[in-house]
Amino acid sequence: MRKTITVSFFLFSFFCFSQENSLTSFVNPFIGTGGHGHTYPGATMPFGMMQLSPDTRLDGWDGCSGYHYSDEYIYGFSHTHLSGTGVSDYGDVLLMPTNDLNFNNGADEKSGYRAHFSHKNEMASPGYYKVFLDETNIEVEVTVSKRSGIHHYTFPKNSKQIVILDLEHRDKVLSSQIDVVSKTEISGHRHSDAWAKDQRLFYNIEFSRPYKKVEYYSPLGGQGDNPTKAAFEFDTSEGNELEVKVAISAVDEAGAKKNLEAEIGDKSFQQVKSEAEIAWEKQLQKIVVETVNNDQKTIFYSALYHTMIAPNLYQDVDGRYRGMDLEIHQSNDFENYTVFSLWDTYRAAHPLYTIIEKERTNDFINSLLAKYDDGGILPIWPLAGNYTWCMVGYHAVPVISDAYLKGIRGFNAEKAFEAMKHSAMQDKLGLISYKEFGFIPVEEESESVSKTLEYAYDDWTIAEMAKAMGKTEDYKLFSERAQYYKNVFDPETKFMRGRFRNTWFAPFDPYEVNFNYTEANSWQYSFYAPQDISGLMNLMGGKVAFEKQLDKLFTAKNETSGREQADITGLIGQYAHGNEPSHHMAYLYNFVNKPAKTQEKVHQILNEMYQNAPDGISGNEDCGQMSAWYVFSAMGFYPVTPASNQYIIGTPLFEKATINLENGKKFEIEAENLSDTNKYIASANLNGKALNRSFIIHSEIMNGGKLVFKMTDKPSNWATKDEEIPKTEITENLIVPAPFIAKGDVAFKNETEISLGVASDKTDIFYSLNDSDFKKYKSPFIISDELILKTYSKKSDSKSQILSTHFYKIDPNLSIKLETEYANQYNGGGNNALIDGVHGAIDFRTGAWQGYHDKDLKATVDLGSSKDVKMVLVNFMQDQRSWIFYPTEITCSVSKNGKDFIELPLQKIEAEKPSEEAGIKTIQFEVGKNIQFIKITAKNFGDLPKGHLGYGGKAWLFVDEIEIK
Repeated sequence: MRKTITVSFFLFSFFCFSQENSLTSFVNPFIGTGGHGHTYPGATMPFGMMQLSPDTRLDGWDGCSGYHYSDEYIYGFSHTHLSGTGVSDYGDVLLMPTNDLNFNNGADEKSGYRAHFSHKNEMASPGYYKVFLDETNIEVEVTVSKRSGIHHYTFPKNSKQIVILDLEHRDKVLSSQIDVVSKTEISGHRHSDAWAKDQRLFYNIEFSRPYKKVEYYSPLGGQGDNPTKAAFEFDTSEGNELEVKVAISAVDEAGAKKNLEAEIGDKSFQQVKSEAEIAWEKQLQKIVVETVNNDQKTIFYSALYHTMIAPNLYQDVDGRYRGMDLEIHQSNDFENYTVFSLWDTYRAAHPLYTIIEKERTNDFINSLLAKYDDGGILPIWPLAGNYTWCMVGYHAVPVISDAYLKGIRGFNAEKAFEAMKHSAMQDKLGLISYKEFGFIPVEEESESVSKTLEYAYDDWTIAEMAKAMGKTEDYKLFSERAQYYKNVFDPETKFMRGRFRNTWFAPFDPYEVNFNYTEANSWQYSFYAPQDISGLMNLMGGKVAFEKQLDKLFTAKNETSGREQADITGLIGQYAHGNEPSHHMAYLYNFVNKPAKTQEKVHQILNEMYQNAPDGISGNEDCGQMSAWYVFSAMGFYPVTPASNQYIIGTPLFEKATINLENGKKFEIEAENLSDTNKYIASANLNGKALNRSFIIHSEIMNGGKLVFKMTDKPSNWATKDEEIPKTEITENLIVPAPFIAKGDVAFKNETEISLGVASDKTDIFYSLNDSDFKKYKSPFIISDELILKTYSKKSDSKSQILSTHFYKIDPNLSIKLETEYANQYNGGGNNALIDGVHGAIDFRTGAWQGYHDKDLKATVDLGSSKDVKMVLVNFMQDQRSWIFYPTEITCSVSKNGKDFIELPLQKIEAEKPSEEAGIKTIQFEVGKNIQFIKITAKNFGDLPKGHLGYGGKAWLFVDEIEIK
């Protein structure tokens, strides 16, 4: 079991609500604020636009939400925050009460306006946050409405009363303004650049009493040169308490003022707080669980709370919003939302919304379609009117398809299908190769395996919606593309692998985290074909082989190799619950007639990976996905394949759970004889009839009813027959997988033996050399010259795409000795990568570059005999955003005998010069006559510079091709 932080204030006594047994009293907003959860504890409304929360951290990965439980200082209270993301943004319009005029707010500034605080003087509950700043003796309370909030400050007697407004806080400021409307009203804007490259936010601030003095700070100097900070001082004779009402808008200052007037107006702090608590209580009542275990109840309702924080409303009270074109649009038909972490949330959070948020799901989809209208494409990860292009896949597609297939139709289905198809037909992010070859080659696009797999699932959801809409040709095309996962399956290792120049990326280590996968390794992606689990099972050799491979997943060593990936956490073997690609895997045992194994694993994950503690979430919360897994699984089922309308049964955690549906019906789940040891299902019945299958259908939930489990302490035979297990299977428009080169060096000396393979039984392979006629492959063959190999596979009347591979012949007299070791994940093709004649492209992730981490390059090329050499060229890469820096110095030494070297003039690069762009630099040396040995040394940049995101770490050196002319 994971270690957790335990603190006394986690008792329910710190939650403030008038009803003793309210569900809000079981929400602990501090869960996820420690570890790598990246949540915030402050006040927000369900799916609200404002997130009013303390900021304890200015930067760094574990400061993505602005707050981390391990911190001791509060820098202020800003009005926008992201929940559980892996990238930092927001933290807009910071206010901080203090009693000393000081505009400093850096982490190193001892005299700054930040203030020390203690968790024992901190409280949080849905819609409310309170803290005592013990350094200044100021008590702060905050609460919110949808687009607005109130700060309540209590200053100590006989101290100055100052409120700092800081528009510089966190993100790079593109433009800002502070307009003094009156002694009690301030308005302005803050446009910033972070993850969202052009976020536009406007604000309106009202003080409960007039300030007596204001001073400004400008980064340009002076008091009036476009100030970014202001200090408002208030008269102490007018009392110790001050309220500050704030509203925000993405449209304009007038919009912020309207939002404030409509939502708060003359309401008191207590009124707004009470309304927020009532709204949250109503939300949480959508699922009512019954248990004597208060810790588990707290974890459940905190998880449910986290699923209701994002997506975020992004529209003013008058219906105006800022679109993806950054222009102002009007909507009277739906509420517009932003912050869709779709790579995460399509898996469970959005399927949860189709049950308890049907009306809001329509708004979510209409918001996605508005982004398509305004910006030209369905978003991947939209943030504040910006496309971030973060993560892989086009997962707005399954969100729409899943809703449509469940009968949620409050959107234009024809337009939605057009937008879905448009995403799938793009010519970027590897889709050109995907459409042409049926997979993405390593050399064409980074994270090629993950993209191939996730595109295939997304395409299946397009196919299913096309079938439901009677679009026959689209159904055929996308059901074929849904099978492209087969093209990255290696039948020998039984893993999903990168295809590098039509061979398998090698050497292969399934534990290695490298650029072929998205935040994962091969273990964590080799079970991802939720649309065709039967097909994946067949590739692995059938049910028995599939079950054995699943067993190996959960019992493998719980460590990874390759690059450091902070997202891979919560390991049980190589199952990584802290990141989304693993989330469906425990439920796959149901598909091989072994539901008891699913019950064991789900019970273990529920109890080990979630705790009532700050580090109580085993990875980034990811805008509700980590929590949605818990909500579903604790009720006893999970959507392994969104758009299938199936929920796979696991094991219930509670004696009873009731889903209160929007149509007024209830779906109840009861567990009889439940205990920590009685985690296995002995039998089940649905609405009084025996349920002998290990899955339920969406309509069975939405029609209301009762699902009753009888629990036991030993695995049973419940739902173990073939007709009782779930199945996802593609049976129409079957494809033939593309062949691969199982053996043979693409760059070789003298000769190389070629073996071909295909991940399909009873399938023929045909090949052609240098455009000769195709002939049937029967056995390995040898090539000794540079040539083009073309291949395809055929089964019955179906054939795969034709693949072309260029084989290069290396001068057999040429050899290279590497004195320093490259990283396998960036091997460039192996020991001869620097002399194989193949050049690396501008994207380092495409496999041709050879990478050295915190090491110099030391290589000696042997020409085989003395030759006249005019020039030596060496190519290096820079991508500082990815920790890759040019070398600082490059030396070239030449020798006739390999012992006595003459050093040529040293070449230097200003590698420390900051750059946002990737680049390639060619270094050349003029050599001379009678040279056999050429030694290249390139000095690694070393320690990453101060100001770099990875400061404190070490740089990478990337090299590819040493050319001898």
